[in-house]
Amino acid sequence: MVCRGWRSFAVGMAVAVAVALLAACDSGDPGSQATSVSASPITVEVNQSRDQYGKKAILIQLTNTTDTPLTVTGARLDSSLFAEGISWQPSEGGLELPPRQPKSIPADLPAAACGTPHDAFANIEAKLTYSAPGKDPAEENTDASDPFGVLTRNAGELCLAAEAAAVATLALDPGLEVAADGRTAVVRLVITPATPGNGRQSLTIESIDETTLLAQSSTAPWPVNFTLGTVKQELQLTIRPARCDPHAVAEDKVGTLLPLRIKVGERQGLLKIAASPELRGRIYDFVTAACAPGG
Repeated sequence: MVCRGWRSFAVGMAVAVAVALLAACDSGDPGSQATSVSASPITVEVNQSRDQYGKKAILIQLTNTTDTPLTVTGARLDSSLFAEGISWQPSEGGLELPPRQPKSIPADLPAAACGTPHDAFANIEAKLTYSAPGKDPAEENTDASDPFGVLTRNAGELCLAAEAAAVATLALDPGLEVAADGRTAVVRLVITPATPGNGRQSLTIESIDETTLLAQSSTAPWPVNFTLGTVKQELQLTIRPARCDPHAVAEDKVGTLLPLRIKVGERQGLLKIAASPELRGRIYDFVTAACAPGG
């Protein structure tokens, strides 16, 4: 019985080895061979800094995966989230990508495609024009990654802003009223209906978020669930410094973008209202003075 068992085991092993050898030697049918996909010489990733966010722009991060320097002279991203491509062109020359080193380039966002629901996992196709030393320029089509959902978030906010603008104009008055003690101030959010007297579409400010620079006063909290009327209105918002460290004003990028959580029609989301340069300067002066020792 032991001998028969070993003979069966040996036969089975011989068959397995023969099958493996036949598979390895079969070169007549290309479809039977394992195919290898060559990696793109440049990988593309979408990102966004605070500074770019305030400018409605993104960063396209390019990484040279080869061992040879490459020069990029054009980059374009296409996504169903936007009506047009997101393009970058160098002002002169090109962008040199050293081997294995990422570099980021800024690109302005076009209008969002708001007619259909946004897919959080929408494909992003990249088209790059580049060249290697001593070679003619080449074009490369590859997929781009968006690990932080930058395009989805921005497209949603742009569509929300467009729908809100069709209902009303929301803007911060350039004036700033500082309290006598200098510790708080009042900014005014001015709401002007696009079509006075026409209440076909509703707009509600559900809440207002604090920023990296500004916070609400505990004695005068910001309004919640405020529904737009049919005439021009103003919301008085009492503000105080959200932080007083030395870098609060010096490194500010988005602290004067007032985040409104709104609902317009069936769409909900975040709408950021930017302070004008005049108001931004006044807010910086107020925060600096309020945070000063003895202020």
